[in-house]
Amino acid sequence: MANNLQTEPILEVKNLKMHFPIRGGFFQTIKGYVKAVDGISFSVRENEVLGLVGESGCGKTTAGRTILRLYDPTDGEIWFRKKDGERVEISKFTQKQMMPLRREMRMIFQDPFSSLNPRRTVKEIIGEPLIIHNIARGRELEDRVAYLMTAVGLDPAYMDRYPHEFSGGQRQRIGIARTLSLSPRLIVADEPVSALDVSIQAQVLNLLQNLKEDLGLTLIFVAHDLSVVEHISDRIAVMYVGKIVELSETENVLYHPLHPYTEALVSAIPPADPDIKMQRIPLQGDVPSPANPPKGCVFHPRCRYAKDICSQQEPALREVEPGHFASCHFAGELSLRGIGGD
Repeated sequence: MANNLQTEPILEVKNLKMHFPIRGGFFQTIKGYVKAVDGISFSVRENEVLGLVGESGCGKTTAGRTILRLYDPTDGEIWFRKKDGERVEISKFTQKQMMPLRREMRMIFQDPFSSLNPRRTVKEIIGEPLIIHNIARGRELEDRVAYLMTAVGLDPAYMDRYPHEFSGGQRQRIGIARTLSLSPRLIVADEPVSALDVSIQAQVLNLLQNLKEDLGLTLIFVAHDLSVVEHISDRIAVMYVGKIVELSETENVLYHPLHPYTEALVSAIPPADPDIKMQRIPLQGDVPSPANPPKGCVFHPRCRYAKDICSQQEPALREVEPGHFASCHFAGELSLRGIGGD
């Protein structure tokens, strides 16, 4: 996808951590921490789609929610560039301080049913943010809701219906319309198509792509399926047990991976030609617990290229090639297979 590499970042995340305490005993003392997000750093440019991918439990959803301050981060910095150009560090902001920024930073939730209030009509669901932020009421509110429904491919005549009267794909469109109601500049889409049928997934992905182009949106697209992320992302960040292990342009990650974990993920993408036999790379063992991650490289217990140093020393996320980052001691030395590779 075409993208202006010189655009100033709208978001910069530096060494972000989100550790949840584990409590036990009669006095509920802290016994340890679940390191859901453990020191990730990246930036997102204006009008860019950054895909954040990894297996379930890797911390990608927690990262998105922490960036939007739905969670209070344990450590790190979150820099956001507001509409007026001012850069603010929001990691320590109170919820009252975050309130004005809620208009510029929004979220699309994963489950299109549980995220919608079943007792409210579509007009009330989509219009609620407009009322909370004192943007529109009355006839103006109804016109705005009608415009948003049209923008996401829904008939405004249905605005007085309830969520249960819509299909899964239509409910996700309602959620997207609610997200767009405040004209945000940054959207975190938390697996917005994972609960939908494949045919509906394509429709929602195309909708998001069109809205991105038409409205100049910036997206962090959270997903566990690389084949989905491939079609919408400008860059991809691969997460594993709370850490980013690879980050680069989409084509680099898919066709020229530098981390063994990425290679395994890419091998699971079905080939476009049904006559081509999949050469999947199975990963041994289970994903480590973020409450007790392995020493050294977090991926080394499942890595077929692991050596002694991998269990002793944690590799830093470094720029191995221009714009291509990987946290592997042997990145650039290994001959890894991407899409269509031998």
